[in-house]
Amino acid sequence: MKYFSHPTAIIDEGAQIGPESRIWHFVHVCSGAKLGANVSLGQGVFVGNNVTIGNNCKIQNNVSVYDNVILEDGVFCGPSVVFTNVYNPRSHINRKKEYRTTKILCGASLGANATIICGVTVGRFSFVGAGSVVNTDIPDYALVVGVPAKQIGWISEFGEKLDIQKSGSGEVTCNKSGEKYLLENEKLRRIS
Repeated sequence: MKYFSHPTAIIDEGAQIGPESRIWHFVHVCSGAKLGANVSLGQGVFVGNNVTIGNNCKIQNNVSVYDNVILEDGVFCGPSVVFTNVYNPRSHINRKKEYRTTKILCGASLGANATIICGVTVGRFSFVGAGSVVNTDIPDYALVVGVPAKQIGWISEFGEKLDIQKSGSGEVTCNKSGEKYLLENEKLRRIS
């Protein structure tokens, strides 16, 4: 094995797990799951069959990553983040054919106890505050908080709040990393 697995973890035959990954206590990885390299799954994590987790992702304790969830490279999921895959569940109606795909794009961070309603896309390097409920798409580099989650600003790839208005235009530099960003048409992008 090219990855570490705690003796209490259950890894179903057929699961694909990249090198240098770490799978901790009481984790269950289903047979169809695909995990990249250097992934860390904390205690009590569940990973469904139709799940893709990119390289360098960190999923903290007690997170269930259900079918039709895609985590791109470098995604962080704080403790007890909640994913869903059926928009209107009923215990007596089978809706597996109605799963909605949820995408968490490269470098995004989801704070502890955040809830991600199925069918949304969380943008690159965005940051979802602890306890927030995301029910709409989140733009790249957006900082969102609340129930439902609302954008309150912009955040750098380094993880620092940027000193620029939520809307308008202009350039801004991350105080910690020196990365430069440009805000145009209510979209932020890195320029250096």
